[in-house]
Amino acid sequence: MPIVVNLDVMLARRKARARDLAAFIGISEQNVSLLKSGKVRGVRFETLEKICEFLECQPGDILEYRPEASEAVKLEPRVKLKVRAASD
Repeated sequence: MPIVVNLDVMLARRKARARDLAAFIGISEQNVSLLKSGKVRGVRFETLEKICEFLECQPGDILEYRPEASEAVKLEPRVKLKVRAASD
């Protein structure tokens, strides 16, 4: 999946425990574990806001986009065209 969840990294950087984060947000430790592993299909903005408040970070510190090689868009090189003025 191209979206990577770096919640475990941010918890380690802040020396915070998942249990404390779960209590602050008001969700179960199991749900925090699912978030950390990236095994969720989505996250509410309200939850993301509380995570950022607890960890004193930005959403981009937690979520990262990494395109997979097979999904990366391959762009064709641009071809420069020479346009000649029409002669009268």
